[in-house]
Amino acid sequence: MKHSDLPEWSARAARWAAEYHASLPERPVRARTRPGEIAALLPDAAPELPEPMEEIFADFERIVPDGLTHWQHPRFFAYFPSNAAPASMLADQLANAIAAQCMLWQTSPVATEMEQVVTGWLARALGLPAAMTGVIHDTATTATFSAVLTMRERALGWRGLHQGLSGAPRLRIYASAETHSSVDKAIRLAGIGQDNLVKVPTDADRAMDVAALARAIAADRAAGHLPAGVVLCVGGTATGASDRIGPALAVARAEGLYTHVDAAWAGAAMICPEYRFLWEGVDQADSLVMNPHKWLGAGFDCSVQFLADPVPQVRTLGLRPDYLETLGEDDVVNFNEWTVPLGRRFRALKLWFLLRAHGLTGLRAMIRGHVAWTRALEARLSADPRFEIVTTCPLALFSFRLAGEDRDARTEALLRVVNDDGRIYLTQTRVDGAFVIRVSVGSWSTTESDVMAVADILGELVGRV
Repeated sequence: MKHSDLPEWSARAARWAAEYHASLPERPVRARTRPGEIAALLPDAAPELPEPMEEIFADFERIVPDGLTHWQHPRFFAYFPSNAAPASMLADQLANAIAAQCMLWQTSPVATEMEQVVTGWLARALGLPAAMTGVIHDTATTATFSAVLTMRERALGWRGLHQGLSGAPRLRIYASAETHSSVDKAIRLAGIGQDNLVKVPTDADRAMDVAALARAIAADRAAGHLPAGVVLCVGGTATGASDRIGPALAVARAEGLYTHVDAAWAGAAMICPEYRFLWEGVDQADSLVMNPHKWLGAGFDCSVQFLADPVPQVRTLGLRPDYLETLGEDDVVNFNEWTVPLGRRFRALKLWFLLRAHGLTGLRAMIRGHVAWTRALEARLSADPRFEIVTTCPLALFSFRLAGEDRDARTEALLRVVNDDGRIYLTQTRVDGAFVIRVSVGSWSTTESDVMAVADILGELVGRV
């Protein structure tokens, strides 16, 4: 395939994409395949000779769509959304065509400067302090890892970068049980160790007990350990729980600890001022992450970390050998020094397209609709004696289970029946040991009727368990 062939095949791909999205309501949400079935359709080795694009595209249409779980399906209510608005798709197509490696300002000045501008737009849209600066990562896992590494090095006076952790004090990081497993992964990969992640007890609202946080820090200091940082959550993955950000940050600041707030999902809702009570006090955080690729429509991957002061993170992650110097431009921002990877994609382009194509008004309307429809669905299930609402949150997430005897087993059986049916897709979690079903609303193309269909489908299928 040559560059001259690209217009024809790009146009065909765009037509396929439009037809694919139009067909989603008629498709089962989750792939109906068994492990190994797709691999069996693929050759054992790469072809020695070029194959015609017509044949390749035909195989794509034959193999790929039916092997997908359709994350853009309007009745995808599992996990958290991973949206891709059409404007974002177009921007990614252009970014892929450009194929720039945007590691330094000099390797693509527009990528760096657009990233500075659009993360500034987003910070203002979220009501964050003007002094906070943003950087785009692939996922929140990388942002959290970056923050934890910064906690480690700040506590050690940046000696760990050269001396390692051997002989260093025992570092301690504090988080609630509602934080995402990416926090655990970051602690492990940073060499701090799982045993040094202190899971602070939560209260009746599943928020971190701030008094217990203070006691844990004091106990660790008394034991000769070195407290290094606090990770808080807004909109936890399991149930949407949020810590009391302001009071927890006050304790951390009093103790001189670096702080990171994980608002990967819920952060998008903060473009609506009425939801900002969920992270009141966040302006005092050192680091904050939210994912535009979850609930704002920026195609995966696009995770924005905001920093009150980038210097500690750049000091931790930055490394500038001679061949990466920008001669004559000492004051330019090189975002590779803010992140773990050296290589960087042109992710800012899709944010630029998205925010301009829909405006904050359009994005706020989408989020407000999702929240309102979720509350209406929750009310319908609450009024049905066959179901029990287990957890709720102010945003577009709640969990439920079946009422009556053998609730765990019957609720699990219901989830299997629902997902095998294919019309909607839900996932599970455990709350205080009980098996519950999560409903997470947020797909870009979801309508009120799609959300309310959950109650109809559950009511129809519950008789099978």
